[in-house]
Amino acid sequence: MKAFYRLCTLLIVSVLIISFTNKQQKEYELVVSDLSIPWGFTFLPDNSMLITEKSGELIHFKDGTKTNIKGLPKIKVQGQGGFLDIELHPNYSKNGWIYFTYASGNSGGANTTLMRTRINNDRLINQEVLYKATPNTRRGQHFGSRIAFDKEGYLYFSIGDRGNRDVNPQDITKDGGKVYRIHDDGRIPKDNPFVNNANAKKAVYSYGHRNPQGMEINPFTGKIWTHEHGPRGGDEINIIKKGANYGWPKASFGINYSGSKFTDKTTIKGMEDPLHQWTPSIAPSGMAFVNSKKYPKMNGDLLVGSLKFRYISWCKLKNGKVDSEEKILEGLGRVRSIEQGNDGYLYAGIERLGIVKILPKK
Repeated sequence: MKAFYRLCTLLIVSVLIISFTNKQQKEYELVVSDLSIPWGFTFLPDNSMLITEKSGELIHFKDGTKTNIKGLPKIKVQGQGGFLDIELHPNYSKNGWIYFTYASGNSGGANTTLMRTRINNDRLINQEVLYKATPNTRRGQHFGSRIAFDKEGYLYFSIGDRGNRDVNPQDITKDGGKVYRIHDDGRIPKDNPFVNNANAKKAVYSYGHRNPQGMEINPFTGKIWTHEHGPRGGDEINIIKKGANYGWPKASFGINYSGSKFTDKTTIKGMEDPLHQWTPSIAPSGMAFVNSKKYPKMNGDLLVGSLKFRYISWCKLKNGKVDSEEKILEGLGRVRSIEQGNDGYLYAGIERLGIVKILPKK
């Protein structure tokens, strides 16, 4: 009888292990392995990928093979800075333009730079710096940065406050703590909000940001959505509005890492309140709207990666707001980037792992 019970126990344990393994296998599929920090990635028309490694590599992944693209600009890896986001021009198939952000500088420090370029024979050509934030600084935090195009073809990019909390975000004459808007060739749109302000950074579109590391166009409304890191608490999702002040650091749900307060206000008249906030912080990075019939349960919702807690937050939207959240892909690693591919599947860049395909729930 003991042998019978022992056999039953072994069978039950085996079934549970198989069930757990199947669950894990069905949640994702590893597509690109052996990546360190896949900060950004994008899909070319042939469904191959361009992947930025924070350390300064641009990888072309096609048919299971990685090819390192040559001729990159000098990328300065400094703290949180390095090779950052990457995005294709909406008309890439005709003009071949690729856009990316990275930290550049010298012995005096670094700041965020936006470049456009093309690829020919696995080498960058026609490199043009469209924007370089100033001044360079030795501080290692808050470079941003994400890139997005809207439906009118304007290019948006973010730069964090570069660790200068009490100076940069609220001053439109200084770079940092801003979302910027330019034409695809670097020209300043004539209707940007501060073009007529003396000494203002003319590319600034919104200000009062801390460190936005998520930015996407909402395909259903055409609005630009961002998320940004708070300090200890107060991570935010925002919808970007022309000329708007998003409050940092005058208003925040967060506190200093030491536990002390830097403001007693969470809202200020004339400044934008966050659409959604996380306290405690999840350390958000990467975001994607689900616009695919392959995910009928998720379609129309938003995915946000968590660096701190190592999951993706499935933000279920209702009437344009986050109604509830559900965790997916828990425990794989720090989620750095999320994109929807040309094939309609969702992909996530996981630090110290690679890029995985998120498999639809059945």
